[in-house]
Amino acid sequence: MNIYQKEILLVQKPRGFHLISKEIISAIPELKMIRAGMLNVFICHTSASLTINENADPDVRTDFETHFNTMVPENTEDYLHTSEGPDDMTSHIKSSILGCSLNIPVTDGELNTGIWQGIYLCEHRNNGGRRKLILTLTGTEK
Repeated sequence: MNIYQKEILLVQKPRGFHLISKEIISAIPELKMIRAGMLNVFICHTSASLTINENADPDVRTDFETHFNTMVPENTEDYLHTSEGPDDMTSHIKSSILGCSLNIPVTDGELNTGIWQGIYLCEHRNNGGRRKLILTLTGTEK
């Protein structure tokens, strides 16, 4: 069993849902050596999250952003934690709903996802900055 771990820093992205599958795959070339294993992707932030979903139609990403903004609205008096602006507490709530890590099977050197699945960075802040991910790959080599 081999274990590889990488820390990557994504370029700053605007608020919304962004496909980052290619960035993750290119950051961990050891993936190609794994016959069977798992890739854990962990985001080191409390106001952004990760998810896997539809990777073909960009309307899906727009609909996600619209739905989450309706489900967890800003500019309401419901939140106490707003020291960094109206998107402060709402970003933490959205991040908790979606989660901070993903486990993805690896088979024959590739992520074993469905044909229409992609990894999303879910940026919930208006100015979230660069986001740090920890990639941990475990598995048996080819």
